[in-house]
Amino acid sequence: MADEPTLQRRISEWHARTTEDAEGPWGERRRLARAMRRVIQHLVESGAPENELAAAADALEAFGDRLANHPQHQQYEGWAETSPAGDVTAFFDKSPLIGLSNPLSPPISLESDVENDRVLGHVRFGSAYEGPPGCVHGGWVAAAFDEVLGFANSLTGNPGMTGRLTVHYRKPTPLHTDLRFEARVDRVDGRKIFASSTLHAGDLLTAESDGLFVSVAPETFRALIEKRRRKGVPKETSD
Repeated sequence: MADEPTLQRRISEWHARTTEDAEGPWGERRRLARAMRRVIQHLVESGAPENELAAAADALEAFGDRLANHPQHQQYEGWAETSPAGDVTAFFDKSPLIGLSNPLSPPISLESDVENDRVLGHVRFGSAYEGPPGCVHGGWVAAAFDEVLGFANSLTGNPGMTGRLTVHYRKPTPLHTDLRFEARVDRVDGRKIFASSTLHAGDLLTAESDGLFVSVAPETFRALIEKRRRKGVPKETSD
C-alpha cells in the first residue's frame, strides 16, 4: 500500500469527488443518467401497451437527436475505471460500473476501510442485469469484481491493468438485494499486484474472486488517450 499520509489524502479526495453534490452540467448529467436507469429498469419489466411504449420511444429518440446536435467531448476528465488510474483522486463518472453519469452503471459505491486494510463495494442490481431467473448475470458479477479489485490495487499507488481474473461462483447472486464486496491486496511482487475479493448477499457468500494486476507505465496510458483523441468519437449508427 502507499504510505499512510498519502493513502489518507487519496481516500479523502476520492470520497469528495464521488459523493459531493454536483452542480451545473455535471449535476444535470448525473440526473439524466438516473432517469435513464429508471427507464431501463421499467422497460425490461414493463407490460405497458403499444401506444405507451411508442410514446416513450418517440420521446427518447427526440432527446437523442437533441444531444447528438451538441459537440462531443474529446477531453478526458479522468479514467473510466479505477484499476489503471493509480491515483484514487481520478474522476470515474463515465465508468460503466461506478459512474454516476453513466446509465449503464448499477452503480457500485466504493469505500476504503483502512483500519482493516480492505476496500468495500456496495451495489443493488436491478432487473436489467438478470441472468438466471431472479439472479445477477455472471458476466456482471465478474465485471463488478474486476472494478472492486481494481480499486483495491489502485490504493497501492501503482497503476495497473488486469492480467488475470478468476471468479468462483458459490451461489446464485440475487437481484434487487443489497450486495457487499470486500477486497484487499494480498501482495505486491514488482510490477505484479495480487488481490482478492468476496461477494455477499447478507450473510450468504455468493462468489469469490482473485486477480493479478500488472503495473503499466503512465506513458502507456497517455498513448492510449492520444490514440483515442485522434480517432475521435464514433458516429451514431442505426440498425
